[in-house]
Amino acid sequence: MTPERATTDSLWFQHTVAIIWDFDKTLIPGYMQAPLLRHFGVDEVEFWREVNALPDWYRRHGSQRVSTDVVYLHHLLEYVRAGAMAGLSNELLRRLGSQLTFYPGLPDFFERLRRRVADDPRYRQHDIRLEHYVISNGLRQMILGSAIAPYVDDVWACEFVDAPHPPGYLRGEQQALFPPEAGAPDPNERSHRAGEVTEVGYLIDNTSKTRAIFEINKGSNKYPREIDVNASIAPGDRRVPFERMIYVADGPSDIPAFSLVGGSGGATFGVYRRDSRGEFLQIKELARQGRIQAFGDADYSVGSHTALWLETEVERICDGIVQTQQRALVDRIGAPARHIADDRRPPAGDLDAPEQATEELAVAKSRPGRRAAARSSARSRRGAPAKAESNEKPDHDSRPPEVPLAERLTLVRGRSGAEADGADASQPSVDAPSEPGPAEPMPRSIRGV
Repeated sequence: MTPERATTDSLWFQHTVAIIWDFDKTLIPGYMQAPLLRHFGVDEVEFWREVNALPDWYRRHGSQRVSTDVVYLHHLLEYVRAGAMAGLSNELLRRLGSQLTFYPGLPDFFERLRRRVADDPRYRQHDIRLEHYVISNGLRQMILGSAIAPYVDDVWACEFVDAPHPPGYLRGEQQALFPPEAGAPDPNERSHRAGEVTEVGYLIDNTSKTRAIFEINKGSNKYPREIDVNASIAPGDRRVPFERMIYVADGPSDIPAFSLVGGSGGATFGVYRRDSRGEFLQIKELARQGRIQAFGDADYSVGSHTALWLETEVERICDGIVQTQQRALVDRIGAPARHIADDRRPPAGDLDAPEQATEELAVAKSRPGRRAAARSSARSRRGAPAKAESNEKPDHDSRPPEVPLAERLTLVRGRSGAEADGADASQPSVDAPSEPGPAEPMPRSIRGV
């Protein structure tokens, strides 16, 4: 496989296609928090009712601005502090992720689509690769513990911190960086249990999804130390151009990402649950507004509408990469040296009328008895006596323009029955235009305007 970094004047080869997926209601039928709430016996309907009421609650108690996309994270922490979710840890979240159920065709569709690109000889010749990414407002550890994780190149989602760091932890109290052993009391945090989450470490909301997309675009997700996402990078030096991205999601919370990818030349696709009229109307409205290019039900099995649309869109992008690289080869690589045609000169003295003289000499050679007559006829047509040359200097202005040597040889060898048909072989041929039409207008400077 060729190296990913280019050695030419571009930083990358730009041969990567990226499909960026939302998670909840895009890859799974509901919300990923369902197994978590069931594990602790929390009523799912009641939990989300409380979450939806929290922004107004916060505002009534002094908060002016509330991030509604991730307010559920703080409510989960309230359940942990209250003991309703005692022992919630990142390790538990990852285990609960294995209980997530995916839409039909998943996760096999991810690998099937990747193999479709990797096994095509045209794409393999240009080292084109397909990458899958997940950007979600959900919980990253649950996604990493799910069946889709082995097929995903990277995941952006919310993270909890379960390593306590009390004041002074840098002054030698490094044991507080790690969860205490099971059963041992924690001297620094009376209410903290071993490995229990204590705070939010990373947030992804509707607008910060676009930051993750820029990380994919610029390559900072692959080289975080070398490339900062806020660095100024020319489009030709970005690892995955926007026009080689496909964003797949389910609803209005993805409008900023839809706008970024679709407005920058990428492809956008919306999905809905087949038996949900509400989700269908929602995604249909996004299509009417021009937020997405197409939509279909969340069925990724072989032959489904959604699978076919995504497969053909990936092929369209890959074909475009092949064409771009083939044009680059033609533009940057010069033509090789080739053998030239025989440039030996014809017999001396026959330069005034090369085609006619050469033909007459050929006839004379084939008919020995007529050689003298042929020579006499040729000289007489040139205006000279048969045996005596004229002492007058030739009038060069009245002579036809000299034909280049290579063209003369071509004309002599390529003569067919033009003369027999009454054609004037001495006149250059002009190709007729492919279709009739007026001549181009004369420039103003030539017309004298």
